[in-house]
Parts: sequence; structure tokens; C-alpha cells
Amino acid sequence: MSHNKLLAIEKPVRYTGDEIGTRPKEGAELRFVLAFPDVYEVGMSHLGFQILYDILNGEEGIAAERVYTPWPDREAQLRSLGEPLATLESHTPLARADIIGFTLQYELSYTNILTMLDLAGIPFRAADRGNEFPMVIAGGPCACNPEPLADFLDAVLLGDGEEAVVEIAAACRERKRNGETKQWLLERLADIAGVYVPSFFETRYNGDDTIDAITPLRPGYDRVRRRFLSNLDTAPYPTAPVVPFLKTIHDRVSIEIGRGCTRGCRFCQAGYLYRPVRERSPETILRLVEETLRNTGYDEVSLLSLSTGDYGCLTPLLRELMVRYAHEKIAVALPSLRVGSLSQELVEEIRKVRKTGFTLAPEAGSERLRQIINKGISEEDLLRNAFEAFSSGWRVIKLYFMIGLPGETDEDLLGIADLARKVKLEGKRAGGGEVNVSVSTFVPKPHTPFQWEPQITTEETVAKQRFLRDELKKRKLTLKWHDAPLSFMEGVFARGDRRLGAVLAKAWKLGCRFDGWGDRLNSTAWREAFSACGMDPAFYHRRRGLDEVLPWDHLDFGVTRSFLRQELEKAWAGEATGDCRTGRCTGCGICDFDRIAMRTTDPAWQKSGTSPTMAPPAAADAKVTMRLRYTKTDAMRYLSHLEMIGLFTRAVGRARLPIRFSQGFHPHPKFSFATALSVGVESWAEYLDMELVPGPTPEEVQHRLNAALPQGMRIIEAVVVPPGTQSLSVLMDKVRYRITLPEKAASNLSARAEAFLTRDSFPLRREKKGRVQEYDLRHELAGLTVDGPTLELTIGRGKPLEYAAAITGLSPEELADARIEKLDVLFKKSLISPIQGTCNGQ
Repeated sequence: MSHNKLLAIEKPVRYTGDEIGTRPKEGAELRFVLAFPDVYEVGMSHLGFQILYDILNGEEGIAAERVYTPWPDREAQLRSLGEPLATLESHTPLARADIIGFTLQYELSYTNILTMLDLAGIPFRAADRGNEFPMVIAGGPCACNPEPLADFLDAVLLGDGEEAVVEIAAACRERKRNGETKQWLLERLADIAGVYVPSFFETRYNGDDTIDAITPLRPGYDRVRRRFLSNLDTAPYPTAPVVPFLKTIHDRVSIEIGRGCTRGCRFCQAGYLYRPVRERSPETILRLVEETLRNTGYDEVSLLSLSTGDYGCLTPLLRELMVRYAHEKIAVALPSLRVGSLSQELVEEIRKVRKTGFTLAPEAGSERLRQIINKGISEEDLLRNAFEAFSSGWRVIKLYFMIGLPGETDEDLLGIADLARKVKLEGKRAGGGEVNVSVSTFVPKPHTPFQWEPQITTEETVAKQRFLRDELKKRKLTLKWHDAPLSFMEGVFARGDRRLGAVLAKAWKLGCRFDGWGDRLNSTAWREAFSACGMDPAFYHRRRGLDEVLPWDHLDFGVTRSFLRQELEKAWAGEATGDCRTGRCTGCGICDFDRIAMRTTDPAWQKSGTSPTMAPPAAADAKVTMRLRYTKTDAMRYLSHLEMIGLFTRAVGRARLPIRFSQGFHPHPKFSFATALSVGVESWAEYLDMELVPGPTPEEVQHRLNAALPQGMRIIEAVVVPPGTQSLSVLMDKVRYRITLPEKAASNLSARAEAFLTRDSFPLRREKKGRVQEYDLRHELAGLTVDGPTLELTIGRGKPLEYAAAITGLSPEELADARIEKLDVLFKKSLISPIQGTCNGQ
């Protein structure tokens, strides 16, 4: 396929690969494809994906490669070209891989799995895939109930994957070396702790569609217990992760400081799935942060945990991070702070570089409902935390609540509005601040005390949203909510059984894709799919009997059924369950107090020794402006101007250049580009000015940046420009391009060029974002030559493709396969000359 075809789709850089940190391997014995069933930007933000990529590629003979769901425009393009879905690293078609591992992060991504299998030419159903097809497995949070996907998956990994994924890969290698069958491999996988093989179980139903029994078909394989990673501190972690060119959902260094949570919130599935608490030591965290920052060039570190504020020695750790990195303008974000765990000292540390997002999650609007869900926070804690944040300069706080919680009344909804208003008053008391209120609909998830509770209907959800919106409007507050149809479908597949596989396949055939994207959920098609399969989706939202067989009962995630029932009883009694981090063991059944046990850090930890030496602060006016000329070729031509800014920001960080920053709460590195190059145009003459603290020579800057830039970008020259030099945009006069036309478009090119030169005028009118631009292409043309199918032109204003269309008389669509190269920039001779040279693109 011509690479220019990518110009016909949105965000072509999603599909190019070759990012910093990729690890392609030729001739690997086993090709393990990590597949994320959502768009690239979402998948690249998933930390677990990066961890497995690093672990597998660290194994000799194993190549881990990535693939994401193509956006509908790319899907249509692949189908029209008859090309299979392939990996980013080696462009290997998925059907030629040995194993494909899907990440089940969200229930509404399931149709995307079918899209990816279909584009790969792989049969949907595991029973239809013979020995010639790759194994299709899955893991992730939604693996706690993979039954809706049971027909499509050969195996599922339950729980932590760091160790198990290597064992799975080893079993696949053994099969490949010895020429064993798929059935042999399934038997082998079932012997690995944490691996669930759906075909080794059979589900029988009663006449009322409830489950009669889940029967094991393999002796001794009655229940599958999740895999536990006993020690997070010694677990492998990617300090040189793949750094995307595209801005992703979480565009920063992510460090998992702890796994698991001891709070026991009864609504929180993750709190039960990831027990027990295992924390990384602060020494390990500091090492991982340092290595990852230097390998990626990011300017923000996110400390991840289900409840980061509960980390044993968070304040001294954060203080040490600020000592090390504040002078480099590297910010620290704490995305999961629990109300009550925030101290004034923490707030002061966070704000030292820039104010990252600030979200507080009361979850419920009344103390009574927070007792039911065991949230364990007070209104006083919330208001205190809000005042501290507003007083420290935050202007906006986001409050997160749920509607539809068990036992909720209209008074609880009014409580949300009143609590939000009180928080806003705290902002007023602190000198000004706004509050954004966000609500989602509660879905009773498997393996939680509320797994037996019903989910409210779509109509109830909409009514509650309207009621809450009106109440907040009275208090001059606005509301954002999770769309009711999305929550409805999430509840169906989170609580569903194997019969949903037929519905899923039918919905996919009716065109369902990217269902988790609110504007793409096709509720009409889903209703048709359920109807065609003779099923009522609301069946899965009903209250479950306490003795009923649940679809996930044969999957053991450690917390006992008796404990969950006990917690449900305590919820309705309004009784609290304490935090086993600070109190007695609650008896949930997870720990064996040997290999599986809570591992926390010492709250009294203090950094031993001295911190890394920091560069002395430069005088406020000490600066040097470096002017760079660089290339932008091959896959780099698909980067937009915004993506180029991000790429250079990270490259400067990896190169350890002493860049100067703008002032204010959100400092940015001070560099400026000459122009914004059109996506798809290759260039041998791009220019950039950057402000540095005096020190490195131009040669050092060139060398260090080239070591940090991806293939297709090279600094050709670097010079220091004297103070007072005009900006690049002022200095630029003309640009020289070379356009190599497709064979059909190059017919009689010389005559057409001569005819264009004889014209007195060729006016052009262009509209963009409501603004009209008018100029004359003939007047802006300063030079034109023809050599075979190639045009070489020197122009002022205008785009090279516009000139090619004007000269040839062809439409831009007919010129879509033209190769456009920017060869040189001509500068005004009357002004101070910047770097200037001629490059023929050789």
C-alpha cells in the first residue's frame, strides 16, 4: 500500500509504528501480539499493556508486538484494499502470529475484538479455529467475568500477569517446537495457575434462564483461582516504555506505587480484585522515576494506585521527588487521592511545578449512603480538602459521584447538590474557585458485595440525571454525566453469561463498533441483536438470589462468597468495615499470610544519603537562542504540528538539555517553529528556535538531540543566533518544493507547466475555520522547472498541492499519491541570515 493512503484517514500516525521505545525483533521464535480493543490513544495509555510488552520482549526468542482497533475510516480502508490487520512493529498479519492476547479493560470494547479478528481473517469462535490459527487469549479487569466472550477465547488469564504471561509464552513455544496440537496446548495452559480455559466448562440453564450449574469437563479443574503477584517491589517494570507520537489519554510517566486497596468500599470492584495491598518501596519508586524520565523525556510523573493517598510514606516520597525534579519543571500528579488523605503539606508539594488535575470523589451525597457503601469519609474532610486546594491556587475542583447506589433516595440526590454547593462556598472563602460535578450510574459488578443487587433502569437513570441537573442549576452549578445507554450496556456485559456471545456476534454484524464511545453506541442495532437472539437485556440487571448460581462462580478471585454476603448484610445495617491496613484483619479470605500478604511501606521513611546533584539555577535573564535546521522524512511526515511540539518537548527531556521555560502555573519549554508543515509533506529544511540556559555548544545540542530523536528526524545544523535576531517567521521569504507526480498525473507535464507560466493570474480562495484567505498562485510563484514526472517550484504563500492542481488541472484526489518534499527555505537577504543551505533530499 502507498503510504500516502494514510493521508486519507484521520490521525495516520496511529498506524505508522516506529515510536521511541519500540523493540522490533526479526527472526523471533514466538510472535506474541498484544491486542488492545480500542483506538491507539486509549491503548497506549494503559500501563498493563506496557508492562507485558517490556516483560515479553525481555525474553530471548520472543517478540511482543502491538495492535489496536483501527478507527472506522481505517477499517474501511483495509477492507477496500483487501489488506489484513497487522502489527505495528513488523507489520506481521495477525493470522501469522503464534498468540494474540487481548486486554479486557472495558465491557463496551467487546465488539472491537470481533472487528480485529475479522480484519485478521481469524474465525470468531474458538471451536472453529484449528491448529493453523494463533491462540486467542485475554486478561485484564473484565476477565473477572469473561463469560460473554467464552465462545471466542481459547483461554483467559485471571489476576496479575507479570509472571503468568511468561509461562503462557513458554507453553506456546513448547507446542511450536514439538508440533503439538491446539488441544495439547489448552491442557498445558490449564495447568498454569490463573489460566481459565472456557471450553473446559459447560453451563446449564433452568427454564427461567437462570443458571442451573457450571460443570467442569476436566477432572480436578473445578474452580480457577486468580494469579497473585506476591511482591510488587521486585516485579519487572518498564523504564523505557514506548513513547507515542500522538497525544494519548495519559501522556506522562506512570509509576505504579501500590497495587490493591484495603478500604473496602462495597461498590468498588477493583478494591476486591486487586487485594491484597502491595506497595513498592520508595527507593524502588525513585529509581524507576529517574530511569523512566531519562528514557522518555516526559515532564510529568503520575503516582498510580487505587488510593494513592494511602501509600505509607507518600509525603516524604513526594517531597523527595520535588527536591529532585522541580528545577526541571517536572510535575507530579496524584490521580486517585481519597478524601481525607490529603494534607496541606501534600497540596503545597504538588503545586510547586504546575497544578495538575484535582478530583475528589465523595461518591454519595449523604452520610447515610456513604455508610451503606462503606466509603468512610466525612463531609468535614471533603470541605477541608477543598479549602486547602482552593487556598493553594487551584481554581477548579471536580467532584465525582454515583447515582443508582443501593438504598439511594431523592434526599441523597439533593445531598449531592448541597454538598457541591458547600464545596463551591469553600472556594469563595479561599478567594475564588469553581466546582465541576460529574456523575456515573452505578453498575453492580461481579466479586463485590453488591453483585446480587439490581441495576437501575435507563428510565430511572435519565430521571435522576434530570433531577440532579435541575437542582445543581438552582445552585449555579453544572453537571456532567455518563450516558444512560452506555451504563445499561455495561451492566449487561459485566453481569452476563455465555449466551451473550450470540448477541455480540449479531450486533457486530449489524455494524456495532466502538460502543464505549457515546456518539457511536448504536442502541437500535443492539436492540435488534437481542431480539434476534430471543433475549431481554434487562434480565441481567435484575436482583440475583443469594443462593443463585452466578455466571462467574467458578472463577475464584480470593475474596470468599461468605465474606461478600456478610458485607452485604452490614451494608443494609449501616455498619462499617474497618481498614485492615490500620486495624484488625477483616477475614476476606485473600491472604495466606505467607506468600500472599499485605506488604506496606514504613510511614517514617526518610531518604538516606543525598539527593542527585541539581544544576544551579541560572540568572533570570541568562539565555542563549539556538537555531536548528532538521529533517522530517519517512513516517515522521505524518506528524501534525501539535504532535511535533510534543515530540520535541520529550526529545529535549531525553537529551537533558537545559531548556528555559515560560512563566505561570503551566510552564512550557521555550521553543518556536518556523512554520507548521502540512501533514504528509517530507522536509529537508525545517527550522526551530529554542531558548537554553547557557552551557552546551551547538555541536553538543545537535549530537544530544539526534540521539533522542526518532528515525526520520535529524538535526542537520545548529547555531547560536545573537540577541535581537528576528523570528524565523519574519525572516522567511520563499520555500522550494519538489513534487513527484503519479504516472497518470504526469502526462504532458512540461506543456502544462509552460501554459501555467503564460497566465497573468490564477486566484485562489480558501476557507478554513470560518476565515477566508485569498491570494494569487501565479503571482506567488517565483520559479518552476519540470524534470520528467517532477515539478520543482519556489513559492511564497500557498500549499504545494494547490500549485500542482493548478498546473495539471487535476483534482487533489487525483494527485493523492504525489510525493511532496520541502527542499529549502529562502530567507530575506536584508535581514540577519539564519542557517541556510540547499538540500536535494539525497
